Amino acid sequence: THTIEIDDFVPAEDIDERYLDKPYYIVPSGKEGADAFVVIRDAMKQKERVALARVVLSNREHIIALKPLGKGLLGTTLRYPYELRDEEDYFDDIPSPRVSKDMVKLASHILDTKASKFNPGKFKDKYEAALKALVKRKAAGKTIEVPEEKEDRGNVIDLMEALKQSLKGRKSAAPRAKRRRSGGRKRKAA
Repeated sequence: THTIEIDDFVPAEDIDERYLDKPYYIVPSGKEGADAFVVIRDAMKQKERVALARVVLSNREHIIALKPLGKGLLGTTLRYPYELRDEEDYFDDIPSPRVSKDMVKLASHILDTKASKFNPGKFKDKYEAALKALVKRKAAGKTIEVPEEKEDRGNVIDLMEALKQSLKGRKSAAPRAKRRRSGGRKRKAA
């Protein structure tokens, strides 16, 4: 269908981001629909609401969240509850060790030093680029060498150990910094 049936208007913060699926740009169809489109869009902006609607895409009914975006609407299909897995199935086995305040402060410092603004342009699909290069080499008749398999060290990083090592590095650097400030090179008076 080419219609979207709005059921509810909800605060945007009520929508759990785990339900978000695929985004679509929504525009009015024709001059007749433009007036109603603009009225609804502007009212949603003013009230800071998101419309929950139903739409048929690919022979299946989807729930879609519509929110104002510039002159149009951003429609994001939502997953149905049965499509989500319960986080407790994954998080229950995570232990709850006692962590020192110093370790949390150190982690906070690392977060502050690595802070930046979200820039999706800096993300590149390195796998796809490597695959395209490989296909290009193969198409050019060049031989493809299979790289040696590296030993699988698992995908687990001991964050606490990394923080401790970082803390050790910071402690050993501190006395040197004090020495530089307190003395450094002596200059002869002229």
